[in-house]
Amino acid sequence: MLDAAFFRRWLTTAAAAVDREADRLTELDSAIGDADHGSNLQRGFAAVVAALEKEAPAAPGAVLVLAGRQLISTVGGASGPLYGTLLRRTGKALGDEAEVSAGQLAEALRAGVAAVAQLGGAKAGDKTMLDALEPAVAALGDSTQSFAAAREAAEQGALATVPLQARKGRASYLGERSIGHQDPGATSSALLVAALAETAEAAG
Repeated sequence: MLDAAFFRRWLTTAAAAVDREADRLTELDSAIGDADHGSNLQRGFAAVVAALEKEAPAAPGAVLVLAGRQLISTVGGASGPLYGTLLRRTGKALGDEAEVSAGQLAEALRAGVAAVAQLGGAKAGDKTMLDALEPAVAALGDSTQSFAAAREAAEQGALATVPLQARKGRASYLGERSIGHQDPGATSSALLVAALAETAEAAG
């Protein structure tokens, strides 16, 4: 079972990954966006870590709702509302239980990803974060071992955005010129999924 401490470690691990990869995310975004994806997420996840140190919610769902709220309030552009919605909707789906199973998290994350799709009006194949998130949540199952499969699916999904033409977001303004570039949102989403797998592996 996964408790609130597990979820705090997941988000702290994700924050470290975003910190480490911020320059790369910004570089990817400079090709097809505003060149601020890395710095925006870095600021947002730093705020998440600070809020969790201050409040330390006792339930997994509450951890994610708090994190989502921080991302919405601190991250500029579309990323804040989209990532914030992902975590808040996932957290709300988990409810108030002190511990949740891998299967419950899988179902909750599917609800979170569906909320992102609805908010952004996007689908897999549009060259967005959904190209990493949808395959990832499809790979999640009833055991924490499935988190590694989700990581692989998310990373492959992010790579698969390179030949796609962007249909949503600022990158869509470029039309065919968006082809040949990896989507920064899919790339950062893969980092979030990888952090989940890493946290599960560290927990044994």
